[in-house]
Amino acid sequence: MKLYTIGFTKKTAQEFFEILIKNHVERIIDIRLNNDSQLAGFSKSKDLSYFLKKLANISYEHRPEFAPTKKILNGYKNKEISWEDYEKEYISLLEQRNILRNVDYSLFNNACLLCSEATEEKCHRRLFAEYLAKHNRNITIIHLR
Repeated sequence: MKLYTIGFTKKTAQEFFEILIKNHVERIIDIRLNNDSQLAGFSKSKDLSYFLKKLANISYEHRPEFAPTKKILNGYKNKEISWEDYEKEYISLLEQRNILRNVDYSLFNNACLLCSEATEEKCHRRLFAEYLAKHNRNITIIHLR
């Protein structure tokens, strides 16, 4: 089972969609807290859903339950907590939400977790993908750039 991750910042729409098409992504799972971001015009939820379907026949889902809380996100952005603390708080949040209880792993097959960060190193999409893979050894994580 391949689970991709991608961030849209520092990518043109052409680069973004071509990466998804080249890798045969079937579904985008948007795990942003706010999916109406102005960071890239093509990434707003309604526009993104349309472009994905029309350009690449890729389905779109927004799953905010996989996103960090505003408090955790702002704590890191405002340098009130370290990246290490962010990681711990985010994983703790996933456990509090009992994400694995009702997860259908087939949702993630040939799917791509979407967030805004250009790379995965300090992004919750990597943490979430690793969390899933830790509990399902059939998952292979591929970070798209």
